[in-house]
Amino acid sequence: MTRRLVLTNEAAGHPFRRSLPPPPRARRVRSDDSDWRLFALSFAAFFTCFYSFIF
Repeated sequence: MTRRLVLTNEAAGHPFRRSLPPPPRARRVRSDDSDWRLFALSFAAFFTCFYSFIF
């Protein structure tokens, strides 16, 4: 039985690491609009700070 935490075989790893469950698989994240979201958030933060300092 091989696990992802052990690189070569079960005898090569530490007993504590072998007792851990395998890590969950990472979900694929859609980052199609992350640039636009970051731009909008940055613009809103700058506008709020600038507006609060002026008025």
